Amino acid sequence: MGNGVKEGSVRLREDAEAVLPSPVSSKRDHRQVLSSLLSGALAGALAKTAVAPLDRTKIIFQVSSKRFSAKEAFRLLYFTYLNEGFLSLWRGNSATMVRVVPYAAIQFSAHEEYKRILGRYYGFRGEALPPWPRLLAGALAGTTAASLTYPLDLVRARMAVTPKEMYSNIFHVFIRISREEGLKTLYHGFTPTVLGVIPYAGLSFFTYETLKSLHREYSGRRQPYPFERMVFGACAGLIGQSASYPLDVVRRRMQTAGVTGHQHGSIMSTLRTIVREEGAVRGLYKGLSMNWLKGPIAVGISFTTFDLMQILLRRLQS
Repeated sequence: MGNGVKEGSVRLREDAEAVLPSPVSSKRDHRQVLSSLLSGALAGALAKTAVAPLDRTKIIFQVSSKRFSAKEAFRLLYFTYLNEGFLSLWRGNSATMVRVVPYAAIQFSAHEEYKRILGRYYGFRGEALPPWPRLLAGALAGTTAASLTYPLDLVRARMAVTPKEMYSNIFHVFIRISREEGLKTLYHGFTPTVLGVIPYAGLSFFTYETLKSLHREYSGRRQPYPFERMVFGACAGLIGQSASYPLDVVRRRMQTAGVTGHQHGSIMSTLRTIVREEGAVRGLYKGLSMNWLKGPIAVGISFTTFDLMQILLRRLQS
């Protein structure tokens, strides 16, 4: 009987130790989260800075009724450079960094956590997730990041489409919007943003992770080369942005309504206005060819930087 009690207590203690997270495991989890946050922040900053002039040009066309063409886009870039100087091509990039750094850090970190949670749920610990959970992890990561950083996205859009005399800095944008339009304006266009982020982030992460998985399966190499990661990221950006682009146009119109003379409206009323005034394809896909140029570059840089930073940090930690 004594032995039975002793064996029972030993087994109970072992079970408890298995359930309770060890300090080493907890510390490792914290390191992984911090590593993901740092890698994501750097990835987002590098990617957005690289394509900032193209991004600003795209936003200006999205929120105006002018017809888009590659010739007109590059003419706008050229005259902006002549009239306002070379650095004006990066106008609004400081606001972009304020938004992108936390956005990318949260998105990449959340994606790693959602992959871990879904992998544990579906029994794929330490292995590539199956397709549907892979898509879900990306969509949830994008939604989480967009929800937490949306006002910064609105501020960045306002700075991109207005002359520098109107808003002197990021804080000035917040102050003027709060005074003249009300605090709720800071979340104007949030619904189309989330509706656009779900397919964009979902398909981007899904495509990138799928291509890496296929590469691992067919090449026999565990890790792709950096240029291969760039190609995978470019494909991911092309697919993700093409799928969600009309909602991106709608959210830009809603975000900048207060300074472009458009009426604040709902998603459907904004969609109807764009289609009625500019046509379904020309209006809702305005600037998409610019996105096909900048999107794959930005997403390729972003995914590649994140992966390489993760590898470097893991080596430094070990």
